[in-house]
Amino acid sequence: MKRPVRLILFLLLPLVSFGQKIVTPGSPDINTSRLKSGKSLYTIYYVKGETWTKKGTYTNDLTILGNELKLIVDFKDEKDKWFRKRTSVAETKTLNPVSYKSESLKNSLDLNFGNPITGKYHNLSGGKDKQISIKPAGKFVDFNVSEMLFTTLPLDVGYKAIVPEFYYGDSPDSVLSNYIIKEVKSYIQRSPKTGSHESWLVSVLEESSGAYYTYIIDKKDHRIWQREMPVGGGVTEICVNEELDYQPIESRFNKEENLQKIQNGNSVITGTAFARDHRKGGIAVVNINRAQYAPRGTVVVIMPNSDYIEEWKEVNKKIRKRGKLPEVPIDPNVAACAKKTTVYDDKGHFEFTNLMPGEYLLFTSFGYTHRYSYEYHAGTSYLMHPSGAVLSSNPVYKSASASSGATAEIELKVTIRKDGDKVDVNLKDVR
Repeated sequence: MKRPVRLILFLLLPLVSFGQKIVTPGSPDINTSRLKSGKSLYTIYYVKGETWTKKGTYTNDLTILGNELKLIVDFKDEKDKWFRKRTSVAETKTLNPVSYKSESLKNSLDLNFGNPITGKYHNLSGGKDKQISIKPAGKFVDFNVSEMLFTTLPLDVGYKAIVPEFYYGDSPDSVLSNYIIKEVKSYIQRSPKTGSHESWLVSVLEESSGAYYTYIIDKKDHRIWQREMPVGGGVTEICVNEELDYQPIESRFNKEENLQKIQNGNSVITGTAFARDHRKGGIAVVNINRAQYAPRGTVVVIMPNSDYIEEWKEVNKKIRKRGKLPEVPIDPNVAACAKKTTVYDDKGHFEFTNLMPGEYLLFTSFGYTHRYSYEYHAGTSYLMHPSGAVLSSNPVYKSASASSGATAEIELKVTIRKDGDKVDVNLKDVR
């Protein structure tokens, strides 16, 4: 006798469910030794088609002290219209939840994960506080910590698991929801800062809503590189790790110290900015003895040199040579310590005052006319025998003149040895 289709499905479904691993606090799959105290920054984008719109940022600030793990997730809107802060405390080894607090512009929520779960919901716009007492069925992880939990799992191709999560909403009957790891595959994450990283591509189903989340988790250091989730209307929210720990330059730039160097001294640097061409590669240059001065109004910049700037230049030199990564942007505080002046006459003269002793970098850029003469091969002359045989041949060269636009890009190191010194320099581009 054939069994009804519904009965067959009823018999099969429990087997599928029982075959799926359930991960709750204390599960042997959780390896919290992978978690390290520190802060990570994510940029939030709303993506539709090819359009990426920045919506804000959030930070994960993780602190592990003994058997207490504290995670503070701080969301900030790009236009400062909203903020949200979530603080979770859990047991370090098991991730068993201890407490949770949420703060926003409109309300706050405090929970203590005892038996039962108790807490208070406070509406900042008025009204009475709502006292909370809930007895959820079964063990669970605090939803705010769940992403950290994913990174502690023994992810591998084909790994699957169910993670029950607690999230307080309007209905106490729906505080638990299963997050099901449906698929894990290998993936190469390409960072614009640090290149390629072997990673896991993890697909997670939120059972209550049917929404799929996609995580990119590093195989080596277990960081979350990226998270994707649908937000409706064909829009996907993509959160991108900004790699706060990426510090290719060990030296730090001291803004206060460098500002003093260009403001609080008694020394002066005066100079002349010009370009001059010399004979090169068989080309005789017409203006070989005539300096072409930077025009009046040309900007000249000075800034204190430092270990940071020297290391920044060296690191980017190596990056350019390898040609695989983008150059490291300079600390924005450096620009605040740059002092500008302009050439004040037709002879390229400029001046800087109020400088302290130390080493400085001078920069300028200006255009000028590059005039030159050159020889070119115009043919060949022959010595002919009356019989018509060629006895010898010699190349014939002629001369011509030309000019072209050129740009002088000049950098010069200058040292002031003691306070009150006056140093005169030639800021020149020699070709």
